[in-house]
Amino acid sequence: MLHMTCALLGLMLAGATATAQGPGWIRLFDGKTLNGWTLVNPSGVGYVVQDGLLVCPSNGGGDLYTNQEFGDFIFRFDFRLDPGGNNGISIRSNMKGSGTYDAGTEIQILDDYAPMYAHLEPGQYCCGVYKFIPPKRGAEKPAGEWNHEEITLIGRKIRVTLNGKEVINADFNTITDPKVFAEHPALWRDKGHIGLLGHGPATVAFRNLWVKDLTKPRKDNVPPPGFVALFDGKDLKGWKGLVADPPTRAKMSPQELAAATAKATAEALKHWKVVDGVITYDGKNNNLCTVKDYGDFELLVDWKIEPHGDSGIYLRGCPQVQIWDDVPPIAAQVGSGGLYNNIKNPSNPLVKADNPPGQWNRFRIIMVGDKVTVWLNDALVVNNVTMENYWERDKPIYPTGPIELQHHGSHLWFKNIFIREIPRVHQPAGASE
Repeated sequence: MLHMTCALLGLMLAGATATAQGPGWIRLFDGKTLNGWTLVNPSGVGYVVQDGLLVCPSNGGGDLYTNQEFGDFIFRFDFRLDPGGNNGISIRSNMKGSGTYDAGTEIQILDDYAPMYAHLEPGQYCCGVYKFIPPKRGAEKPAGEWNHEEITLIGRKIRVTLNGKEVINADFNTITDPKVFAEHPALWRDKGHIGLLGHGPATVAFRNLWVKDLTKPRKDNVPPPGFVALFDGKDLKGWKGLVADPPTRAKMSPQELAAATAKATAEALKHWKVVDGVITYDGKNNNLCTVKDYGDFELLVDWKIEPHGDSGIYLRGCPQVQIWDDVPPIAAQVGSGGLYNNIKNPSNPLVKADNPPGQWNRFRIIMVGDKVTVWLNDALVVNNVTMENYWERDKPIYPTGPIELQHHGSHLWFKNIFIREIPRVHQPAGASE
């Protein structure tokens, strides 16, 4: 009877632990195995389970990621550092590179009390968003004691508490430093894996890892926070037909340009139409341009092409972030997203990330100064590459200009076109407003 009572009590306690966080919470670590996790870039013994704890030993490490991806979430966990312990939490990672830089964004875990870390950059201390958002200090417990951390990420807003004290409350959309854009391209990802970024010189232990997924379904043509819609799914207000090229337009009088624009727009609207919430093009006119000019920005675009289709996204009126079904004999299947017209700087994408013709693809394009970063279907295909001025090769890219959907004789489909303007704190070399 005593044995049965103890066994029943054990089951009851196990059940209580599994539901302790309340409805909607997912237990990420079962206390026994690494089920539900994937180790990338392992070092030494990697991660191990010891006495119900998830442990990164001093002779282990690597990046341990959840198999499941999360967009908006609350992540709760406990951690304990040996003296000198150093680890991190990677958020929204794609597991294909550095969980701190090009694959994800790191929230630092560090023994702030260790003498070796006395003179770090502000963003390198415990709970800082690594290198660029410093935490409020003083909430961490000494090495050997357990800390409780909670990371809440909703859209671009992040809140971090450590032992019940708020140490980070920030909005990534307020970042304007070009250095951050260059070093942390994964900062703008909207979903991904949660990871533990482990390495020496000391052991770090984790327990009570729980996550609550707050991701909501995304509605077509409704902009995410911080963005505005360039297309509302109903009409082409805010768009116009293309008139010549930037140097030619610059030589036209205001009256000449207005007349030519009116004529080009009237013709464009015969071929660029809105069908069931989608911009649909029959391939028989010219580029469709935004009425407004833009400087530095983050642009989201969903696009779809037909077999052998060809198009692109012009940035500041310059070609182009390439879109194509580059099957032989067109090209050597390098994929879409590259800066096609570059000569001196890289023009091809880093990887081919296209979905097949007839399926939707999503671009995330960041342009700051003359540098362009492109994500295609959550893969980084262009990383901080200089975009050259196709129209005037001896000049840098124009400081402002329209966004254009390129005509290249193919049937095209576009939706979910959103833009977030980035305040300019610098100016491209040689450019003038």
